[in-house]
Amino acid sequence: MITVGIITVSDRSSQGKREDLSGPEIEKWAEKNGYKIGGTSIVPDEIDDIKSKIIEYADMLIDLILTTGGTGFAARDVTPEATLAIIEKQAPGFAEAMRQKSLEITPNAMLSRAVAGIRGKSLIINLPGSPKAVRENLTVIEKAVPHAMDLLKGQVSDCGTK
Repeated sequence: MITVGIITVSDRSSQGKREDLSGPEIEKWAEKNGYKIGGTSIVPDEIDDIKSKIIEYADMLIDLILTTGGTGFAARDVTPEATLAIIEKQAPGFAEAMRQKSLEITPNAMLSRAVAGIRGKSLIINLPGSPKAVRENLTVIEKAVPHAMDLLKGQVSDCGTK
């Protein structure tokens, strides 16, 4: 079973000034796909807080760590920088696919700086902050996630066969 860790990155939500709507969207998606929630957190837009939470979830052996928020152009949007600082390998196909599909919906998709990568046996993917964009982007990646998890867990020996 795939475990999912959800990290909402938001100054206002972490201070209780705004309800987190994107984290629960990820949780609904995970449950719909039969995944187990391994943790949910809300952290401020601070590089060290984001890094610490991602590392904590990876150390807990959570398979898929999804962040939401902090991927745009605003001065406080630092989720990609935090993610890049702690991953061991990049997995750019996820972010590329999300941006490509999102461009069919809005030209603002090109403003996304989301990244994806691997730390240990955990796949980390940055998602946008809006619930609508979270739903749209999860739809893009959901078919690739199970195979990615199998690969990270060493359960695939030969991807090149028919």
